[in-house]
Amino acid sequence: MNAETGQPLLTVEHLSMRFGGLFAVNDLSFAANRREITAIIGPNGAGKTTVFNCLTGFYKPTVGRLTLSPPSGARFLLERIDGFRIAKEAGVARTFQNIRLFAGMSVLENLMVAQHNRLMRASVYSLAGLLGLAGYRAAERRALDLARHWLDRMGLLAQADQTAGSLPYGLQRRLEIARAMCTEPAMLCLDEPAAGLNPRESQELSRLLLDIRGEFGIGILLIEHDMSVVMQISDHLVVLDHGALIAQGPPARVSNDPAVIRAYLGTEEDEALPPEVAGDLVAVPHSIPSAGQPPC
Repeated sequence: MNAETGQPLLTVEHLSMRFGGLFAVNDLSFAANRREITAIIGPNGAGKTTVFNCLTGFYKPTVGRLTLSPPSGARFLLERIDGFRIAKEAGVARTFQNIRLFAGMSVLENLMVAQHNRLMRASVYSLAGLLGLAGYRAAERRALDLARHWLDRMGLLAQADQTAGSLPYGLQRRLEIARAMCTEPAMLCLDEPAAGLNPRESQELSRLLLDIRGEFGIGILLIEHDMSVVMQISDHLVVLDHGALIAQGPPARVSNDPAVIRAYLGTEEDEALPPEVAGDLVAVPHSIPSAGQPPC
């Protein structure tokens, strides 16, 4: 095991987000480790996306501390940072439940835009770019190489010059992850990346996220309703219901927690779980079926 595995990347302490008299998130605490995939799950309306919005600066929490501790040794209190600086300075990248690509730009241009801040610094805010100085040209080549690298990893190199909006839905999902990775994040936040994907595309997504975790060693925070994806790839689960934490821990333990079963299925604590629905909450090993096997 890598020495960094098990070390907290994100620590959430007593997070609450209130809208008028309604608590969308109420006194939530959990940790997400480096080099691990942490999934935040729960029924619709549980507060999952609100947590993401607090982490990425769309909302300022009513109460709570959100500490990001990347391997660089820096320490960021996300609740105190302006939203636009969280991605730029703290290295938190995000995708959305509803795809938010620049549909009229090319696939390649979408990945270059993701590196805008880095290129602007290299250009001394346009001066070096206008003069064509060597430092800016080198930064531009690096940005282009990084964009092409991720297009290749996502199987999108042949579509580099197509408009992003013309891609099939599944490829747009992959492009959105590629754009996030072009920011070279310390933490990748994925909001329902398997939404709308067919079973084959979901399996490919699972392989991709495991590869990203293994190769780049970043922490991944995941919101997902597809339990086959969640159980196959997650190291740690955080389960919410009505804005409150009801369980957390390894998938095998959480999947058998009576509070989790009640939240998802409405069963009584002492009521047996019907076998035809139990499979959705049964943990499976961290492996992905081969192409010839049916998904778990």
